[in-house]
Amino acid sequence: MVEMEILGMNIGCVLAALSDKRIPEKDCLLPLISKLLGYCIVAASTTVKLPQILKIFNHKSAQGLSVAAFELEVVGYTISLAYCIHKGLSFSAYGELAFLLIQAIILVAVIYYFTGPIKAKTWVLVLLYGAIAPTILGGRIDPVLFEALYASQHAIFIFARVPQIWKNFSNKSTGELSSLTCLMNFGGSLVRVFTSIQEKAPTSVLMGYVMGIIMNGTLLSQILVYRKQAPKKEKKFD
Repeated sequence: MVEMEILGMNIGCVLAALSDKRIPEKDCLLPLISKLLGYCIVAASTTVKLPQILKIFNHKSAQGLSVAAFELEVVGYTISLAYCIHKGLSFSAYGELAFLLIQAIILVAVIYYFTGPIKAKTWVLVLLYGAIAPTILGGRIDPVLFEALYASQHAIFIFARVPQIWKNFSNKSTGELSSLTCLMNFGGSLVRVFTSIQEKAPTSVLMGYVMGIIMNGTLLSQILVYRKQAPKKEKKFD
């Protein structure tokens, strides 16, 4: 088999098959598709949360958004990114986590700003995260504890979505929740299930993306249902 790698993608077998006027074999084509999709996800992730951030800025309001949900999201992304880095996975398999973490931190800061004066409790959480996050990202913790932390991040992401889902249900409205951001999160989770299988990522990583499909799909369905039911004066939230 001809080997020709670009960014970890072996395109040699595909070029060889095409030059022979035949369809590339599955074992050659699927890994290439997985890598390409992975890099597409990483590229798209640089703007995933931008619609949500801009929506809050445009309306100067974080109405209907659960602060706890977005705080937990930051914690979840931190643990996931650290785990993937220290497991030595290909950047195409997890690269979006770095961009999502940066955007999630910015998003939380924006929500803090538009929800009024920051309380002492919030400052404590910010300082605690600032002290612990570098240690986790640097992998300077016991391997057993690292595994336990990663196992807990599935629960963290579930609880990061549940407060927002419940708030939407209670208000019968999704407020300033961005439909575009939710759609991108949902689509990204779908693609990541495929790429995780192809990259032979740990089962725990795969299950995390499956849970992402369920949680983000629920939020997306709430947006479709509640905004369809909303009176005309509330269409500004679309």
